[in-house]
Amino acid sequence: MNKKMSVYWIAVVAAMTLALSACGIESESSGASSSTPSTEATSQPDQPVGDQEILIVIDQTEKPIEGNMFDFAVNKAPEGYRLTAMEWKSDTSHIKNTVAEAAEHGGNGEDGFYISGNGQFSGFIYPDSMKGEKGQAIFTFANEQGQELAWKKDITLK
Repeated sequence: MNKKMSVYWIAVVAAMTLALSACGIESESSGASSSTPSTEATSQPDQPVGDQEILIVIDQTEKPIEGNMFDFAVNKAPEGYRLTAMEWKSDTSHIKNTVAEAAEHGGNGEDGFYISGNGQFSGFIYPDSMKGEKGQAIFTFANEQGQELAWKKDITLK
């Protein structure tokens, strides 16, 4: 039973990695997205890292669910790199989750970063006590050689 569960989680992580990597693949000549969240709630700076460009959208639009959260989407990942970790860092909190941990949170609803089983939804769930915190959302990407690139954005949790 334990071996079956390990195989299941490996398959989930592999599928999510593939799905997240595919999120960044789009034509350079493509136009604007058909659905764009409001700029007030969205953060999407292009941050070139060397000759690599990373585009992540953070959407803090309020949702009709209980709890505090923001969504994120990796719209462009560095070529040859995959998402390995997501992090929230402030003066009072430090939460870091791997993709595997985020997949677990996607299934059990725990606080922290989450990614749904099919990779369609991803975000960060936090308790009321963190509301109003100013800090950084940090997304780390790694390649097969172990080199890492990080995308960082200063935000205030709503």
